[in-house]
Amino acid sequence: MLSVLVPLLRRDDELQILTGTLSGTYQSTGEGKFFFTMMAAFAELERDMIRERTLAGLATARADGRVGGRPTVISPDTLAAAQARRLRGETPTQIAKALGVSRATIYRHLNC
Repeated sequence: MLSVLVPLLRRDDELQILTGTLSGTYQSTGEGKFFFTMMAAFAELERDMIRERTLAGLATARADGRVGGRPTVISPDTLAAAQARRLRGETPTQIAKALGVSRATIYRHLNC
C-alpha cells in the first residue's frame, strides 16, 4: 500500500473522502501526509493479519484431515476401470465417454 502512496505524495495529490466520519479533503503535506501514511499502514496491517489467519486456518484444516477444493469424480473402482481400458488401447476420449467423466479427468488421473 505504501508503494502506491509514495508517488501520490510526491505529486502533491490530495485525497477526498466523500462519506463517513472521516469525510473531507486531505492534502499531501503536513497532517494530510500523516493521515495518508497511517491509513496505508493500517490497510497493510489488516491485509497481513487476514493472510496470517487464512494460512493458520488452512493448516488447521489440513491437520484435521480436511482438504480444500472440489471432490474428485473418480472413485477407486472408476480409476481401475479407466486403467484397464487404457491398457486395452482405448483412447482417453473413448474412456471418458464410456465412464461419464471429462477427458481432462482421464488425462489427469492416467497421466496420458
